[in-house]
Amino acid sequence: MSQLGVAAATLPAAPAIGAGVGLGALAFALFTGMDALIKWLSADYPIHQLVFSNALFALVPVLLVSLRRGGLGRLRTRRLRLHVLRGLLGAAGGLLAFYAYSQLPLADAYAIIFTTPLMITALSLPVLGEPVGWRRWSAVAVGFVGVLIMLRPGVAPIGVGALAALGGACLSALSILLVRKLGTTESTASIALYSNLTVALIAGVLQPFGGILPTVLDFCLMAAAGLIGGTALLVLIEAYRRAPAALVAPFQYTQMVWAILLGFVVWGDVPEIAKLLGATVVAASGLFILYRETTLGRRPTASLHPNAGSPPATTPR
Repeated sequence: MSQLGVAAATLPAAPAIGAGVGLGALAFALFTGMDALIKWLSADYPIHQLVFSNALFALVPVLLVSLRRGGLGRLRTRRLRLHVLRGLLGAAGGLLAFYAYSQLPLADAYAIIFTTPLMITALSLPVLGEPVGWRRWSAVAVGFVGVLIMLRPGVAPIGVGALAALGGACLSALSILLVRKLGTTESTASIALYSNLTVALIAGVLQPFGGILPTVLDFCLMAAAGLIGGTALLVLIEAYRRAPAALVAPFQYTQMVWAILLGFVVWGDVPEIAKLLGATVVAASGLFILYRETTLGRRPTASLHPNAGSPPATTPR
């Protein structure tokens, strides 16, 4: 992803920026559609089967576009171990996030998973050695106050779904930090390919343990979820090519709007006031962190969907 804080002359033209912002909004809407399909299917199929099908079918658009743009040479890697480690984190994060979708209203799960940028900031010092100033530490603290507002420990029991969402956010943060390391030498195509391939292999090993033969309709829905996820990843990468991260990344929070609408129409879910208030605090903290990174000229880390790869942390190649 492009460095921010550059001179205005180096920024893309206004039409390209507008297209990039539109593509970003579309990508996050697609991710929400994928998650809604996963939630629907989770009523009848084990989570590890959904992680497997999602990662497997997400590979299709990623491979097609990669081969069209640069051939197999774009998929070469010099850091296979880091790719595999990121895939392991992605598999675990996908299992936790998809389990959270099965247990919670989609909007509630999103509200907790939106803590990922806060965790990235908190972990960037021990993992990458990147300094974090007091303003961003303050934003992290405020953001986790938002989490407490949502979870209400001591007032309401904290369910396993909420804990799974929190764990998924933490693993996603670690995975994104690995993208920052990989992005210095690896192509966008290889990052997307090897992470999804590792997830598919790991989840595939688990298929004999409780996997269910899907109906034709459900198989089509599984395929659709993966294809949508892979396509959303490619659309998001293109969005970051065309527009600065500071303009694209905030559109991640539009997923909450889609989640509330889908939750109400499909499942009859109505979000609690405490959840909405806490989610607002978390989103505001995340946006402030993005603003500070932009001001400092850092590379703000883009959102990472738990099981659909991620946009690059450096300029796409």
